[in-house]
Amino acid sequence: MTMAVETEPPAKAPSPPRQRSNLGEALRIRAYQAGVLLALIAFWQIGLWVGWLKPFIYGTPLGVLQSFISLIADGSLLRHFWVTGQEVVIGFIIGCTLGSAGGLLLWLSPLWAKILHPYMIALNGVPKIALAPLIIVWFGLGMESKIAIASIITFIVAFLQAHKGSQEIDPDLIRLMKSLGATPWQTFRTIVVPGSVPWIVSALRLNVGFALIGAVVGEYISAEEGLGYMVYYAGQLYDLNAVWVGIFSLMIMALLLEAIVARLERFIDLEH
Repeated sequence: MTMAVETEPPAKAPSPPRQRSNLGEALRIRAYQAGVLLALIAFWQIGLWVGWLKPFIYGTPLGVLQSFISLIADGSLLRHFWVTGQEVVIGFIIGCTLGSAGGLLLWLSPLWAKILHPYMIALNGVPKIALAPLIIVWFGLGMESKIAIASIITFIVAFLQAHKGSQEIDPDLIRLMKSLGATPWQTFRTIVVPGSVPWIVSALRLNVGFALIGAVVGEYISAEEGLGYMVYYAGQLYDLNAVWVGIFSLMIMALLLEAIVARLERFIDLEH
């Protein structure tokens, strides 16, 4: 006599047609993006040919390419990129870490949150560029002052976003934790911090651009290296092609940082 043995149905593999569809969609978007870039370059060149644009004011696509190759060959572009990259990344990490931690910790003390609120709003309203001369005087002309500017700018954004996220937690969850006898610290760790993650990630995306602004502004004011210095110095010499190389390099850095933040966001979503 034989007995039937129940087995679980095998897991269905992803549908190959759907995978091909997603891949095709991604390739089509990349093609459109490349097309937009080529169209802008074409309009730029056509404007130069017909006389709408002046080469000494707008530069030329070929001149930008030649300047890029020259700056890569002598190693100066990579050196400037590396210096600015360090300032941006270190300032971004310091500002976002301290700002997020400070904003979240204020949840534990509503009194201090009320005390500090007007000061944070006032500091957020001040153009951070106005602080750059003071910071350079305090921290000197080296990389430290550029990191400090980037840190301060990103700190404010991360602080306000994290605090706002902590205030948006469902009050019913807070009451539930209290009814279960949880301490404020336990509620903070298990409810407030995880619930504020979307706000913190949003601050990270915003701070990519702010960290770049802080570092470049510091390099504009006083520096001997970095992409901001390179753009400023080339502008003083009316070398518009080199200016475009520096601007495009900053765009590339922003895209790289944005990609890293997006990867971190996907990782956090998987963990949750």
